[in-house]
Amino acid sequence: MDLQIKHKENTTNGIFYFEKEHKIVAEMEYAYSEKNVISINHTEVKPAFKGRGLGIKLLDETVNFARKNNLKITALCPFVEVQFERSDKYNDVKI
Repeated sequence: MDLQIKHKENTTNGIFYFEKEHKIVAEMEYAYSEKNVISINHTEVKPAFKGRGLGIKLLDETVNFARKNNLKITALCPFVEVQFERSDKYNDVKI
């Protein structure tokens, strides 16, 4: 499976996602909650695509985006909360 992460953003929120045949199959949504803070508020992977690590790939891409843009992340999404607790590799961006 050769899916590429895509990104859309406006002044208040954004989404990282995987698309297949012009349909979103996995997504991670965020919103700017403060000047230099984004809140990840939703992660979803369609059932047919679960178990392929797409959620982690989206999280890693979102974290890289935050690092490049000097942003911090608050986790409102349960999936992201769990990943932040499991791994120290996100400590530099999480609040």
